[in-house]
Amino acid sequence: MSDPAKVSPNVKGDGIDPKEVLDPANALVPAVQRVNEQRVAQGFWPKIGRVAAQIPFAGDVIAVWYCATDPKTPNGAKALMMAALAYFVLPLDAIPDFLPAIGYTDDAAVFAALIALVGRHLNDSHRVAADEVLTKLRAG
Repeated sequence: MSDPAKVSPNVKGDGIDPKEVLDPANALVPAVQRVNEQRVAQGFWPKIGRVAAQIPFAGDVIAVWYCATDPKTPNGAKALMMAALAYFVLPLDAIPDFLPAIGYTDDAAVFAALIALVGRHLNDSHRVAADEVLTKLRAG
């Protein structure tokens, strides 16, 4: 029986609410992957557009987005990348992003760990595309 109030009616339990922080251990669960993809699709470009000039690791974030959307990237790596991107997009995280100087340190740590784990899938085309977008975002 499917409850229409559930965000993910095909998942046992209470479902997955895209507005809540997810346990990173579940990053490879298909339902969680779909929620992360939805979060990123809705929030990535608006947020990166707002903060690109403020965060020194913006190029890495954009390169990860290009890699995560590349059909050649393995699914496991994509899932981890989408989880990191979803964390970046979420308005509430371990250290609120609006705090001056320290607001994005948790996001930077997440991306540093992600790149250490799956960074071998980031290639020159992802980085070049990211640099081009970053240049445009910071210029205007």
